Amino acid sequence: MRSLSKKKGDMYYAMMLTVPALILALLFIFIPIIDSVIKSFQDYKVRNIIANVPGEWNNFENYTKIFISGSLPNAIINTFSFVIMVILCQFVLGMALALVLNSNVRFARFFRSIMMTPWVVPTVISALIWMWLFQPQYGLVKYFVQLFTGGEVTDFAMLNNPDTALMGVSIAALWKQIPLMTLLLLAGLQNVPSDILEAATIDGAGSLRRFFSITLPYLSPVVKVSISMSIIENFKQFPLFWTMTGGGPDGATTNLAILSYREAFVSMNMGSGAAVTTIWMALMIITIGVYNRLFRTQDMS
Repeated sequence: MRSLSKKKGDMYYAMMLTVPALILALLFIFIPIIDSVIKSFQDYKVRNIIANVPGEWNNFENYTKIFISGSLPNAIINTFSFVIMVILCQFVLGMALALVLNSNVRFARFFRSIMMTPWVVPTVISALIWMWLFQPQYGLVKYFVQLFTGGEVTDFAMLNNPDTALMGVSIAALWKQIPLMTLLLLAGLQNVPSDILEAATIDGAGSLRRFFSITLPYLSPVVKVSISMSIIENFKQFPLFWTMTGGGPDGATTNLAILSYREAFVSMNMGSGAAVTTIWMALMIITIGVYNRLFRTQDMS
């Protein structure tokens, strides 16, 4: 009886600790999400908010309009292109830096201490820094391009060119996000058992074989969490795009975040903005779900 009452007491105590978090999640996450999904099926504009009048139900009209206009498919393509590009480069460069910093290279401790500087810089400040670096007349990037090409570069408007604008924003995102990825992977590398690596070295395994057969499997949980965080971070990226390009030129950098903001607060159509947000949220959930499924399948194999 005592053990049973103790278990009940522990259960009640755990519930008391959990209930406040559930209430906050309900008030600030679940209810706004449900409200946004409902408004995505309504003709709900700023005048409805001013007059305190509920929106009129219009079924899938908001979704149909943004899809027919071509803005939604373009935003989806830009979002996935940006996410895939940034995550692949971020993982490769972060892993390379983590391996270097985990070795006995000179000044490794110093670089570990300063590598988080880009990450702690606010996103808007990062965007302004890279706008200055990409400046077409006197930007530092243009100077280095001229230095390496050995000629006069007259047209280097990276952020003003539809073919290169998304790449420019991606470079700025990488500069800010690689330090955190490196730190997480570095923490994982330091937990890889050194005795197993030494045994593999004695058995004649090369560095690549040790990395793919020992190091990478031990890093599997860290890699899963790191990439999941990166997917979410880049899927909802707004300040970098809005500050650097505003979604231009010609919609080349209009992602789902920019499109949602424009529909809701520029076109003043809250229903259309909610429709974009609903699609945006659904795509992010599906992407994370597919990624976790693939990762789980790989672990089982």
